[in-house]
Amino acid sequence: MSNEMIYYIMGGAAGAFVLIVLIYYILSKKMQTSEYKRIQNLQQGTKEKSFSTEILFQKLYLTYIKIPFIKRYALKIRRRLEIINIDDEYNTRKGTARILTKSLAIIVPIMLITIILTSSNYLLMFILLIFEVFMIDTFIDGSVDKIDNKILREQIDFFAEIRHAYHEYNMVEEAIYQVSQDDEKDVSRQGEKIYEILISDDPEMELEKYYDIAPNSFLKEFAGISYLTKEFGDRKIDGASLYLQNVNNITQEMQLEILKRDKLNYVFQSLSVISIAPVLLLEPLKNWSISNFSFTASWYEGKPGMIVQILILILTFISYILVRKLKDNGSTSINTKNTENPWQEKLYKKKPIKKIVDLFIPKERTKEYRKVKQLLKDSASSLKMRWLYINRISLAIVTFIASIIIFTQLHVVAINYVYTEPTTDYDIMRWSIGKRRKKGDGSNRTR
Repeated sequence: MSNEMIYYIMGGAAGAFVLIVLIYYILSKKMQTSEYKRIQNLQQGTKEKSFSTEILFQKLYLTYIKIPFIKRYALKIRRRLEIINIDDEYNTRKGTARILTKSLAIIVPIMLITIILTSSNYLLMFILLIFEVFMIDTFIDGSVDKIDNKILREQIDFFAEIRHAYHEYNMVEEAIYQVSQDDEKDVSRQGEKIYEILISDDPEMELEKYYDIAPNSFLKEFAGISYLTKEFGDRKIDGASLYLQNVNNITQEMQLEILKRDKLNYVFQSLSVISIAPVLLLEPLKNWSISNFSFTASWYEGKPGMIVQILILILTFISYILVRKLKDNGSTSINTKNTENPWQEKLYKKKPIKKIVDLFIPKERTKEYRKVKQLLKDSASSLKMRWLYINRISLAIVTFIASIIIFTQLHVVAINYVYTEPTTDYDIMRWSIGKRRKKGDGSNRTR
């Protein structure tokens, strides 16, 4: 390569370098303009951090609905939160993942501790794990109830602002719209929904739909009186607005409901967990008793001890269910089960099972059929006749199998007790008498 060619290459490279520097200088000047800074600030406000709990809960939700056992609880929480977060898929998923994550963070360590402590007693381990599965429902219901109680407390301020806005605008829908602009409150979504109902083409039909998904009865009453006031106008009674009087009455009912729920939460605080304490103490009490009084081992390892332990488990289970029923504060009470195609309907569609179930269902137009039908109506149950009898047959089968297992286990325990229990002359009374005689001999010797 000649020297002249080398000079041309070096000159071209130097010129390219100078051109790049000039372009960079010009672009940097343009990027300092106010328009670019404004766009940069907007982007900075919308950028997400490297770690975000919002994104984490969204990813956890997608993971939970793929796990078979956890999916059931995720859908249960979702159905309840869908009512509170109307048409808000993002918050519904986030709330579902948050509640389920907290519940799992509490239950999983308890299950691991249970497995470690009861590794020598598989029957007790199995029963305790079943109880802890029921505890998941308690944690989930408590978490959703907290959200419902929060909305109920927000409704107090919401209705107070409605009264002020109604004085200002003298129009129900306009007052609701102005107060519902506060996005920080969960109850604002309910206000927006009621506003959409009032301005819809068929508000009566939309109102009926809202009655089925309203979080509590107070919002139903408020939506109803708002619709009537908009359609037929407000009335004056003793110089006061009838609409505002009704809102005040609803507010007073809500305050009483909040006091009732607070009292229930105080009285039944941690009582669900305490009701399971007898089961948790069965194994430690047994080990302590056998280590201090060896003669109790024959009782625990025999049939009477097994029967008493089973009775304690059954009574504890009944107490736990009753405590949960009493603790129910009447919050968002909806049917979170699949009422269109439940497991009963899936079983009934199978021909062999259908033939068996039809043998137990009473014939139509019979006295027994009318009696069962009337009982279902009186209890406002969503069960169909075939679903009811599938439940009865399933419960009978489960009870029969459980009884066979229990009686077989008791028989095995009795046989092992006869074959393995050694013959002993050990007697508490003789032991105590012998101890007294030795003590007496020692005192005589000292004399």
